[in-house]
Amino acid sequence: MVGEMPDPLPGEGEVRVRIAYSGVNPTDVKRRAGVTVKLAYPRSIPNMDGSGVIDCVGPGVDTAREGERVWLHGTAYQRPFGTAAEYAVTPADRAHPLPEGVSLAVGASLGVPAMTAHRAVFGAGQVKGKTVLVTGGAGAVGCYAVQLAKWGGAKVLASVSSGDKARLAAAAGADAVIDYRRDDVAQAVMAATQGEGVDHIVEVNFAANLAATLTVLKTNGSIATYDSMSNPQPVIPFHRLMHKNVRLLWVGVYEMPRAAMDEAVRDITSWLTQGPFTPLPAHKFPLDRLADAHIAVERSAVGKVLVEIGGENTAAG
Repeated sequence: MVGEMPDPLPGEGEVRVRIAYSGVNPTDVKRRAGVTVKLAYPRSIPNMDGSGVIDCVGPGVDTAREGERVWLHGTAYQRPFGTAAEYAVTPADRAHPLPEGVSLAVGASLGVPAMTAHRAVFGAGQVKGKTVLVTGGAGAVGCYAVQLAKWGGAKVLASVSSGDKARLAAAAGADAVIDYRRDDVAQAVMAATQGEGVDHIVEVNFAANLAATLTVLKTNGSIATYDSMSNPQPVIPFHRLMHKNVRLLWVGVYEMPRAAMDEAVRDITSWLTQGPFTPLPAHKFPLDRLADAHIAVERSAVGKVLVEIGGENTAAG
């Protein structure tokens, strides 16, 4: 339901943002549906991510930030109000300056997927000179992970589920793309790496891909996983992972250490500024079709679903 509320005011350490675009993620859909958490507030405005312009600041925030173009991350996390509104109030350290020349639509497409991708690529260490496998390389997280791993100096392989998704992963910079519905992933990865395997895996479905992982991951390799939808309680082959000395990193974007968040924002800013950067395909809905935007995510729209509110011409009020 879309309705009217009084304009929010920023509190201590907060900023108010006139929203240009609100980004919709699978986590927003699951949160709204009560799949992952039970909403703690009688009324919640959805969506974690977004972009816009800071139009006023609360006590303790430099007034020079007024008029700043920003991208938002985790706006609704443990708070009642997200970005699916004309204004959003958020802690100042969750509103990140958007580099000049980067559109507000791109800004709203960062947040959860870009922060998750950064942690999944670099959380186990730098990847320069290494070989990285990104499973689900055409999803929002996967597509950004491909690009960030290339930006970090890695050779990147990606697995996808269709020809269209293969083209998207290739456009993002993947050196080799494997269609897991047509090819044996383990065999294809070993062929693409001349039998050596990979140093690190960015994993979208830990349980489903574990058998292939054990084949293609090098001894002393690492896995960073951010989902296991096929089986949320997988059986872990402890001794096989132990004997390969595998490092396993669980990626929960909302509880990332502060230092990891700061590093992600710095690197994402550099990546956007230096390039190459390939934006996700965008599917835009007006605010009065917010429900349709969530349905599009539920139906696995390829790319990024955005709710357009102020649009590219958004300015401070």
